[in-house]
Amino acid sequence: MEPVAKHLAFHASIVLLLGLLFGAPYAKAIKRGAEAHIVRSWQVAHVSLPLGATLMIATSAILSSLAVGTATKWALAIALIVSSYSFCVALPLGALLGHRGLSSSGPIGAKVVYAGNLLGAWASLVAAVILVYACFISL
Repeated sequence: MEPVAKHLAFHASIVLLLGLLFGAPYAKAIKRGAEAHIVRSWQVAHVSLPLGATLMIATSAILSSLAVGTATKWALAIALIVSSYSFCVALPLGALLGHRGLSSSGPIGAKVVYAGNLLGAWASLVAAVILVYACFISL
């Protein structure tokens, strides 16, 4: 396994663990009868982070098969890692503070959640474009 794939798999395992651990506050929110948007926020964190980790693991598995240079592989891995960690901050923080992160207005917590979501979304988009490029070149 290439070093870039090892790094991607390692960070994926951390994101997977965090996502699974967010099941505890999700369950607590349900048990205490928290507002629906808080329960849904914990659910999103608990479900989407492991999904992103799964994408990272799958990508690490095919990385050596892609006919692109090491720099392109690192760019893909870094984009996925940045995206995942951005969501690891934004999603639980949004659930804790009760902010969805869809607007940069409001208190500082809302701005941080928004910034995390924005960075995560942009990094995901960059990763998707690089992955499509790498797969196309590898045909």
